[in-house]
Amino acid sequence: MPTLRGLRRRGYTPETIINFVYRAGVAKNYSIADVALLESVLRDDLNMHALRRMGVLNPLKVVITNYPENKTEELEFVNNPEDEEAGTRMVPFSRELYIEREDFREDPPKKFFRLGPGREVRLRYGYFIKCEDFVKDKNGDIVEVHCTYDPETRGGYAPDGRRVKGTLHWVSTRHAIDAEVRLYDRLFSKENPMDTDEEEDFTDYINPDSLTVLKGCKLEPSLAEAKPGDRFQFERRGYFCMDTDSTEGNIVYNRTITLRDTWAKISKQQKK
Repeated sequence: MPTLRGLRRRGYTPETIINFVYRAGVAKNYSIADVALLESVLRDDLNMHALRRMGVLNPLKVVITNYPENKTEELEFVNNPEDEEAGTRMVPFSRELYIEREDFREDPPKKFFRLGPGREVRLRYGYFIKCEDFVKDKNGDIVEVHCTYDPETRGGYAPDGRRVKGTLHWVSTRHAIDAEVRLYDRLFSKENPMDTDEEEDFTDYINPDSLTVLKGCKLEPSLAEAKPGDRFQFERRGYFCMDTDSTEGNIVYNRTITLRDTWAKISKQQKK
């Protein structure tokens, strides 16, 4: 619910609420503040202070066939590019990884700059990998992607100067921790649900996708040390907060906000 308690549990900061009040200002007449303003203030705050981490919400396994089977190396990641004092951390890299399922297409459409047959992409702070093959199950669903890597591209740069357009986040399968992730979105699909016709009710505008629960998400191992209330940016996915429902055997994260205002795009399309 859009209450102070609900906002806090989702990961909203006190500074966000205070700054929103200042920016919304005071009016003599009854008015409505667009929730997009609140979300914009929140993104500004979390961008400056939330540590970056990697989380794969809909995992697809990638096997790097020319990488040594028992090898594990540590790659250095920046914790927050907006805050030098946040320092760096080491993230394990191995032969088998998880990437987002949406980052691979068997038949990539135009302007799809991620992984596909014969395509090369960059792994975040890692190596260039190239898709050589993939495996389907009996239902025709892709369950595994086979790639090769270029050992000269550690850190994400090629010594021969070649460039790739796609950069993917990932998690080592051997070191990943399982989590439940709750994707919260706006409660209503209309800007002002109280502004209705006589035949309508505000409940007609409840957003059916205001909550989506994902099981079996894969997170980088450093997140095992987090505590309820800790906030992070899952790279390329949005801002998330560990929920109070979390236990040692069942880690739960709530999505606080997406990286971009997807509702602005939806609203623009509706007006057209």
